[in-house]
Amino acid sequence: ETGKSFGENAILKAVGASGHLPGLILADDSGLEVDALGGAPGIFSARYANENATDKQNIDKLLVELARTGAKETKRSARFCCVIALARQGELLGTFEGIVEGTIIERARGLHGFGYDPIFVPRGFEKTFAELPAEVKNTVSHRAKAIRGLTTKLAALKTAD
Repeated sequence: ETGKSFGENAILKAVGASGHLPGLILADDSGLEVDALGGAPGIFSARYANENATDKQNIDKLLVELARTGAKETKRSARFCCVIALARQGELLGTFEGIVEGTIIERARGLHGFGYDPIFVPRGFEKTFAELPAEVKNTVSHRAKAIRGLTTKLAALKTAD
């Protein structure tokens, strides 16, 4: 991934693959942006602590860096972002973005999910993504929001074909 944003990375992957494969190609890029960290970890979310970091290592690094800023709860705003790109035969057909705003808590909670889910509380909830039932998380997540836009485009393409 050589793009400078979630959108650029998703587009590079989808358009690149669609030049070599038949049919519609989907690719996504997603991650966490923390305001007190200037948007980090951003596009480096999966490898924030190091190239082969575990989820725990990434969470630990983020919490240490956030603690260093002195950011209290009201300053721990963050968002999960997802961009899905749709391409066919080397041509970009569209991008679809989903964002869910929330807050980073000081200690991990919950056993479900992956990545930064145990430290992210989505706005309007009191539980982390890792504490929410999958059916709830899968309705309100950044990926769910991006997929809703994608399904509208796919329906339009089906009608046009």
